[in-house]
Amino acid sequence: MPAVTVDNILALPRIPQDLGIDRKVLAVETAPSGFEGEGFPVRKALAAIKLEYLDPFIMMDQMGEVDYAPGEPKGTPWHPHRGFETVTYIIDGTFVHQDSHGGGGVIADGDTQWMTAGSGLLHIEAPPEWLVQQGGLFHGIQLWVNLPSKEKMLTPKYQDIGRAKVSLLSSHDGGALVRLIAGDVAGHAGPGSTHTPITLLHASISPGARLTMPWRKDFNALTYALSGKGSVGTEKAPITSGQLAVFEGFGNRPGLTTDAETITITASPTSGLEVIVLGGEPIGEPVAHYGPFVMNTHEELVKAFDDYKAGRLGSIPATEA
Repeated sequence: MPAVTVDNILALPRIPQDLGIDRKVLAVETAPSGFEGEGFPVRKALAAIKLEYLDPFIMMDQMGEVDYAPGEPKGTPWHPHRGFETVTYIIDGTFVHQDSHGGGGVIADGDTQWMTAGSGLLHIEAPPEWLVQQGGLFHGIQLWVNLPSKEKMLTPKYQDIGRAKVSLLSSHDGGALVRLIAGDVAGHAGPGSTHTPITLLHASISPGARLTMPWRKDFNALTYALSGKGSVGTEKAPITSGQLAVFEGFGNRPGLTTDAETITITASPTSGLEVIVLGGEPIGEPVAHYGPFVMNTHEELVKAFDDYKAGRLGSIPATEA
């Protein structure tokens, strides 16, 4: 790890140093482990955090990191979605995806597949047959981003964000590589187009190095450690692999003398740190979440299940049934 690297990080655009007041750390929590789909291991990165700090995010799974033996790779069977977006970022390995609307493709080694489920579809994700036969390394994340009520019934669509499209940035001193998938950092934009305003990035921080980034004051801020160890915030709250840090927000606090805010992440002197950093503008609407559906009310959930059972979210293609 990771899949996307550069030969000379100092040739990349740099994030300016010390742009504002650093956000404090509200909490650091350990993500519980479990299994999804046909049995691939995940860590539930957001599961230990209060929903009020997560909006507009619903969940995020770290898939792997696992080195499969031949015959072991697993995926998910056909399943429905409605009312939100899924963002699947593959760091190492290969996934094949397909849906009931005729969409699909292959994502591997730094690619991102962004699916707006909207009004609903059926979807499958699985390793290719060659990977099942020979085994190999697999590692990635899947993030669920809520949609506001007015956009929950959008027509489903995809964004395929290949590794070459990701915006690459350097910390001010070259100690950290930032892969910006969506949103804006220091005036640089990622390729992902979001219905709900968010920022999503993957950063590799060298041992002992510090990454300080400007952050929108109307966004929440979360940092998840994929591997390694270090600290978050200027108060240096410890963080290690499988833990999520929640930063405090300045946006609605009285007495703020500047609009400029930053977040800081530091790697241990003896260990590099791989992190996913995300934040978004809270939607501020009721959330009714059950299984593969994210709606606003219980009645809308019931309608989603009824539509699924009646085949109104699509059908499995004949070649796959």
